[in-house]
Order: sequence, then structure tokens, then C-alpha cells
Amino acid sequence: MAQWFQLQQLDSKYLEQVDQLYDDTFPMEIRQYLSAWIESHDWDMVATSVSLAAVRFHDLLAQLDIQYSRFALENNFLLQHNIRKIKRNLQDHFQEYPLQMAMIICNCLKEEKKILASIIKKEDNVGSTPNNMVLDKQKELDNNVKDLRNRGAEHEIKSLEDLQDEHDFKKKTLQSRGTVGVKIREEEIVIRKMFIKLNITRGVVVNQISDILCLAEQIQFNLVTVEVPEWKHRQQIACIGGPPNACLDQLQIWFTAVAEGLQQVRQQLKKLQELEQKYTYENDPITQGKSALEERALTLFKYLIVNSIVVERQPCMPTHPQRPMVLKTGLQFTVKIRVKASVTDVLYFFRDVTEKNTVRGVRKFNILGTNTKVMNMEESNGSLAAEFRHLQLKEQKVTGNRSNEGPLIVTEELHSISFETQLCQPGLQVELETMSLPIVVISNISQLPSAWASVMWYNMLTSEFKNLSFFLSPPQATWSQLSNVLSWQFSSITKRGLNDEQLSMLGDKLLGREAAGNPNGLIPWTKFCKQNVNEKSFPFWLWIEGILDLIKRHLLCLWNDGCIMGFVSKEREKALLKDKEPGTFLLRFSESSREGAITFTWVEGSNNGVYVHFHAVEPYTKKELAAVSFPDILRNYKVMAAENIPENPLLYLYPNIPKDSAFTRYYSRPTEAAEPMELESASEAGYIQTELISVSEV
Repeated sequence: MAQWFQLQQLDSKYLEQVDQLYDDTFPMEIRQYLSAWIESHDWDMVATSVSLAAVRFHDLLAQLDIQYSRFALENNFLLQHNIRKIKRNLQDHFQEYPLQMAMIICNCLKEEKKILASIIKKEDNVGSTPNNMVLDKQKELDNNVKDLRNRGAEHEIKSLEDLQDEHDFKKKTLQSRGTVGVKIREEEIVIRKMFIKLNITRGVVVNQISDILCLAEQIQFNLVTVEVPEWKHRQQIACIGGPPNACLDQLQIWFTAVAEGLQQVRQQLKKLQELEQKYTYENDPITQGKSALEERALTLFKYLIVNSIVVERQPCMPTHPQRPMVLKTGLQFTVKIRVKASVTDVLYFFRDVTEKNTVRGVRKFNILGTNTKVMNMEESNGSLAAEFRHLQLKEQKVTGNRSNEGPLIVTEELHSISFETQLCQPGLQVELETMSLPIVVISNISQLPSAWASVMWYNMLTSEFKNLSFFLSPPQATWSQLSNVLSWQFSSITKRGLNDEQLSMLGDKLLGREAAGNPNGLIPWTKFCKQNVNEKSFPFWLWIEGILDLIKRHLLCLWNDGCIMGFVSKEREKALLKDKEPGTFLLRFSESSREGAITFTWVEGSNNGVYVHFHAVEPYTKKELAAVSFPDILRNYKVMAAENIPENPLLYLYPNIPKDSAFTRYYSRPTEAAEPMELESASEAGYIQTELISVSEV
């Protein structure tokens, strides 16, 4: 089994370890798109030869070009853009140093193997574990599919056809003679023996086809009741920022194998019907078993097809790719449908795309745009898929008396998009329907944070895809569940999630100190998203959302490099700083700003060392950080000391990193200074250039 596929089946805690192996220098997208090509080469050898590394570097670029062409055929502009960007980035970093790229790939593959090996080692120590069971289950399914492919009645049916032709020829020849005698009786005995063999062979073929259907049904049951629901749950988790979902390619292989097996059985049954029409008799095994086998094969095929259609990419606005399932009226969104069973001579036609809701009193929407499509084969993976790119939602106008007050607020209303499809095959039509995960529809972009909170809460707590009344009585979340989701919100837009200490502070806010850290502590929906937190004028989630936006706009590099402690209470920061060198400071997010703000606190020792002072500066908001970068604020910050001499009190980033060592790479360079509005420079105009510096009085 491919190493990359094995990794994708692991629990989220192991997938996060894999995520740490890849960054912008060598992104995970390359590992995903080119997994088979990467694993087909000996990178230990490549990493020792400059010339071979150069060859493999250019081979990799060629592979990316091939992938780009596939996306071009699919008209997938976003992925085309990503591939171009990845290729340029690789050329910038490794064109002159291909050996370095080879060493990175070699190291990543080794670290992946270590992760898998560590899991196996743990399993050896503690016995069967979920991951071990998953891998065993995958192997068993692989073996069953391989068995299904190897089984077949073609040889037996061909032998049966030859035997029947010979029997028919001898019988007609004997009948044409019209005489009796010893010779004739001998031939009758031969024909009788041939008939017995023919009857036995017919029974064997019928039983063999029945066995094939039993195996197909067993595999199909596993796929439909276990594998597909698990994939859908992983998709839910991936949609709210969790580990990326394993792709559908492996499921497609399994579904296609079963579909092809059932198609083959249906063709073989038609062949048996032809043989039966040519020659039948009392208690003919074909006559006795054919109808039941035909019905069973058709029923299995229909059931497989009905369950093979999925929403591969959930509805998403291109302007907010990290917030799927939140759609704004009047803005275009995209969604992609895929059929996991790719079989020939089958046409899938989308007849309608509609919005559905089962809760009385909520808004209803029309879907505008092209909502009829024929599914096409994608050359990149051989799948049948249809992507809707230009759909929009428009609220239906209700005439007459109407109350605008429904049972739910707008950001708690859940809707689904239904895709009605028809499978057409010679002699067969099957009506199919699949539905998106529940979406939240907003009319103003300011509603996006609250809508996203609803999407997170739903997908964190339930896998009942049609439970659109979920928020009429939303269940509580355990801290164990919510802490993971909160961390994913950071890791999905940055390279760093939340560590245990940061989560501990957030747990204090939601659970109180008495229950903080209890993984089974319960958090109500209202406390997460609706009630004001700790006597502030805003709820917990909107505070987190403001900080996420602050990081994304102004603090991304500092957060990624671990410079920002971020979530630490005032009491905790004093405990951390009290025994440190004077001038030691840490960076934390303000607890009183809804829009997101950051501050720093430093420790000042007394002359005799008997006591210490802690000083915290007024938090910096997006407005201040838009004017001056936070690293420049730290570099130039001053306090008015004795005799009104300004001094910078910030010496060491906690725990003991010299400030300039931590932040030099982020300081603005003179060439990066903003250009003046005038055409001539400041010096030429007779002005002295100025710089904004924060100064405090202590």
C-alpha cells in the first residue's frame, strides 16, 4: 500500500505531525499531486548526487506541468494558479541547488516512515488500536476487491457454450439418421453423458455467478455503510479546518471495481439467456436461477450507483475559500459533484439544483445560474465529475402577510443544496440525488463570523447531514472537541495551531478555573457564540475571530515563528516574568478588544532587587499596525526614564532571547519605507524624514 495513502488514514494527531513536515518551501500539495511519482524514486541515492538531483528536479517540474495540463482540461483556474505558484517557488529556491530539494524530499519520506513506524511500535505494545484496525480493514477490502476482479465466469461460460454446441450438433446429427442399432445406442449414451455434463456445468456457472454477487454485496455493504460515512465525516472535519481529507481516489477504485464486476455479471447473465433460448429442459439450472440473479445484480448495481455520488467539494465562495458552507446572497459560489463508480456506457445528467429546508418559518432561496450539466471524465484521475462554478442564491419573496421572525436567527438557519441526477444506460435509468452539507446563508458579509461559528458547531457535533433543525436545540460540546476545533482555526490560516498552554487559558474563559482542563467539561452553544464573555461586550467566538483576522493581516510571520505567546492571562504572565531578567517581555492578545489587539508586558526590577514591577502597554489594534509594523514598534518603543531620557525597556523576548535576535529579520529596511506623496524626495524638498515611535511614561 502506498505510503502517502497509509498516512492519510491516520488519526488527526498523527496527520498534524505530517503537516509539520511541509512548508511553503516544499508544500504538501506537491506530495499530494505527485505522490506516486515521488515514491517511485530512491531519494537516498538522489540526495548524494548533484547531477542526478538536477535531473530529478527538472523531472519534478515536468510532472507539475503535466498536473497543470490536467487542471487546465478541467477548467480549474484556482488549482492552475496554485501549480504555477508552486513551480515558480521551487525554481526560486532550488534551480541552483537541486541537491537541497532532494535532501528535503528524502528527509520528509524518512520522517513519514518514522511516524508510521512509531504507530506500529505503539500497536505492538498495546495490542490492536484504531489505526491498526484501519490498516487491517483497508488491506482486507483491497484483498476482497482483488478477489472480485480475479473471479469470473467467462471461462466456464465459454466451455459451457462449446459443450452445448457440441451436444446440439451430435443430437441433431443422430436425429437426422432416423435408424436404430448398436451404434446409435452408443451415440445416445455419449449424448446422454454430454447432457449430464452440460447440466452440471450450467449449475456450476449459476452457482459461480451467485458467489460473485455474494462477494460484491459484501464489499458493497462495507463501502456504503462504513467507508463512505467515514469519508464524509473526515470531509466535515477538513471543512472546519481539520486535517485534510483523504482523497476519493481509493474509494473510486473500490466502487469502480464492484460496479464493473456487477456490469460483467449482467452481461454474463445475458449470455446465459442466449444459451437458454437455444436449448432448455426441465429443471434447467439457468431457467431456475437466472431471473433471481438478474434481479439481484440489477438491485446491487442500482444501490451502488445511488450511493456512489457525493459532493467532493462543498459549496464555497471563491472569495472565502477557508470558510466553506457559508454563502452570501448575490455572490457566486462553486460546488463539485463526483461519482465514485466510473463505468463505461453510462451517462450522468444533472437535471436540477435546488435549495431545501425542512424547518418552518425560515427563508427560502432560488438558485440562479447553470444548474444542468452532463458529467465528464476527468483525465487527472479518471473520475466522473461536474463542477458548478457560477451559482448564486436569491431569497424568495413572500407575498401577503408575513412575519420576519422565524424560529431561528439568520446565522443559525441551516439549508441544503440538492443535486438531482439521472443515470442513463441502454435499458436502464436510475434517479439519483445527493445533498451538500448544511450551509448557512447570509445577506451581509458582517454575518460571516457568526455563520462560520454555526458551521463549526454543527460539523463538530453531528454527522446527521439532514438535521437542518439542529439549532432549535443545539447540543453542548466537550472541551476536548472544541479545543481541537479552535486550534484548527489557527493552523488552517497559519503554520501554527494552539499549544496546551494557550488552550488552557481559553479553557479558563469558557469553563471557569474550577473545570479548566477537564476534557469532558461541557460548553453550551450560547456561551461559545452568543453570550458576552467575562463581562465583556462581545462573545467568546467573535473575540477569537478578531484575533485570527489580526494575525492574518499583521502578525502572520511572528505567529508562525512562535514569537507570540498570545493567549496568557495577566496572572500567568506575571508568574512567568517575575523571575526573569529585567527587560524580559512577552507578547499577548488583548482580552478587551473585540476587533483583535496585541500588547506586550515587560518586567522591571528594582535597584535593590527586592521587588519587581510589571508594565503592559496599551494594546495595538489593526489601525495602529496598519501604520507601523509590530516588529518596528518593538524595535523603537521608548519609555521616559529618569531626566526624561527615552529608553527602550524591551531587552529579551521570553524566556531569554535577545530582542534583536528574535525580530531583526522582520524590521523594516530603509528601502521598504513608504514613498512620499510628492514626486521629489523628502530631502530634496527640504524636509527631514520622520518615523513614528511609541513612547510611554512609566
